[in-house]
Amino acid sequence: MELIQRNPDIRAYLAASEAIDHDHPLVRALADRIAADHPDAYSYAEAAYLFVRDTIPHSQDSGDPRVTWRASDVLELGTGICHAKSAAYAALLRARGIPAALCYQRLTDDDGADPMVHGLVALRLPGAERWARQDVRGNVPPGVDAQFSTGEERLAWTVRPEFNEVDYPVLYDEPHPAVLRSLHDAPDRPHLWRTLPTEL
Repeated sequence: MELIQRNPDIRAYLAASEAIDHDHPLVRALADRIAADHPDAYSYAEAAYLFVRDTIPHSQDSGDPRVTWRASDVLELGTGICHAKSAAYAALLRARGIPAALCYQRLTDDDGADPMVHGLVALRLPGAERWARQDVRGNVPPGVDAQFSTGEERLAWTVRPEFNEVDYPVLYDEPHPAVLRSLHDAPDRPHLWRTLPTEL
């Protein structure tokens, strides 16, 4: 699948914003700590990926009812769904000058019911000819095995067209407005589950 930049200006994928607030002191401090042990772009991107994937639980897995949407809040509170964790990873990447985009899949249950929009990150390392999608959701439930990869994709889920699942090709420099609105307005995660978009 060919990934398509929604904004043709690569600088848009380095910018700080309300959701991807990599200018926040907490984000900058964490980026500096990771970079101290991983100075080159590839090893930094992988270490930041592992940090977000493994040390910040997905709130559904942990039972945490809190909803986060701003990268600094995800890192401070240590919780978030896939979209929030993606914002945190994008912020850590952008903090070190690595272009990062938000992108999405439409997934369903195994019977094709209960569609949901799943959040991913795409990054573009220095000298790379293409973007590489990453999934920082967390490897739960058992059998999910998302891994950092700039070659063959290692996402949590591969879409199943027979269930109308979709890989959306567009790379957003900001969270999709429908996703961000749901996160921003939700008082808790049960409410969020009822209001997240089911397609883009």
